[in-house]
Amino acid sequence: MAVMIRNEVFSCFVFYGVLLVVKMYILAIITGQVRLRKKAFANPEDSLRHGGLQFYREDPYVERCRRAHVNDMENIFPFLFLGAIYSLTGPSLAVARLHFLVFFMCRVLHSVAYLLALQAPTRSIAYTFAQIPCVSMALQIVMAVAAYA
Repeated sequence: MAVMIRNEVFSCFVFYGVLLVVKMYILAIITGQVRLRKKAFANPEDSLRHGGLQFYREDPYVERCRRAHVNDMENIFPFLFLGAIYSLTGPSLAVARLHFLVFFMCRVLHSVAYLLALQAPTRSIAYTFAQIPCVSMALQIVMAVAAYA
């Protein structure tokens, strides 16, 4: 483990990876808080605990928060895999940091755009730009290991 932490690129990746996981936790908390505030529960047992079965229902803003969280999982989990492997291929710290930073900033913008329903195409642009470092890392990983396939 100490060897991995001494790898500057891997440490940089861990920094941004942890921030992304914290961001996902924050979205989960926001979703739960909005459910409570809107009294819109996904499970009957939760609605019974908070006032009755009439609150076993969907709410458009709760669903928006939930979709933002699901979208994070669909995008951040692959990034965590790609970033970890990419870190082990020996990229320069500056280039790797740029990959990680661009992805992180775009995912933050994407979440803000989702939660605040910002005008299109803000969310789409953030998504697209976040995919660029992922595609770049995936290609570099494939090139690094292709000889062993």
